[in-house]
Amino acid sequence: MLTRRSALTALFTAALLAGILPADAQDKSIVVASTTSTQDSGLFGHILPKFKAKTGIDVKVVAQGTGQALDTARRGDADVVFVHAKAQEEKFVEEGFGVKRQEVMYNDFILVGPNSDPAGVKKGRDIVAALKAIHEKQAAFVSRGDKSGTHSAELALWKAASLDPAGSKPSWYKEIGQGMGAALNTASAMNAYVLTDRGTWISFKNKGELTVAVEGDRRLFNQYGIILVNPAKHSTVKKELGQAFIDWIVSPEGQAAIASYKIDDEQLFFPNAAPTN
Repeated sequence: MLTRRSALTALFTAALLAGILPADAQDKSIVVASTTSTQDSGLFGHILPKFKAKTGIDVKVVAQGTGQALDTARRGDADVVFVHAKAQEEKFVEEGFGVKRQEVMYNDFILVGPNSDPAGVKKGRDIVAALKAIHEKQAAFVSRGDKSGTHSAELALWKAASLDPAGSKPSWYKEIGQGMGAALNTASAMNAYVLTDRGTWISFKNKGELTVAVEGDRRLFNQYGIILVNPAKHSTVKKELGQAFIDWIVSPEGQAAIASYKIDDEQLFFPNAAPTN
């Protein structure tokens, strides 16, 4: 069964072969399946115009949780994935859906919560201790619940605390099945705790009574990776254009573009791609 993208590509190719479209009318664009954090933080709005100015290639971003983004790529509905859940990314490549995983940048996760701090965790640096306190106090907590990289990180941290609110579903634990911006909006409205990537938090405008509660724990490290979707799996993948985007992202120019993205003089992402030959 053809996906919508495959069907459109087949129609385009047929029109091109029939002479209805000129050869130079081929769409010079790619689809990048990425996380809501790279979109909601404003990073793409900062770096994509620079990439287009350099190459002439348009990038259409599909912003989803990491799990959904990888599923989009598995269906052949993206050329590149740019996400932040290393174990899932490595599995994607091992299964033959991706060509190669390359690290791009990092930031960190933080726990934010209401100024009133009902769990008594503010200014802490131990995320596991904070989650245990939230559980004990039954303080309101918002989970993305969307199989994203952030959601996966949250579940791993609960597991490290030997707790499983996602399984027991207490009334104080609210799963919303949406992206980071929506989770922060919900937490702001509820005066609840929520785990977020720092980039989205810095760019978030509706903070309300929320403030940073826990940061600095090494377990909150947040790495991003980029992968070309395997054209051997899906003939619709624009291999050359997708690889051009990856090559630029990990190049000194692309890494500098990432590093230069700041809000109120605060850097949101820190490039750490391996040097290229």
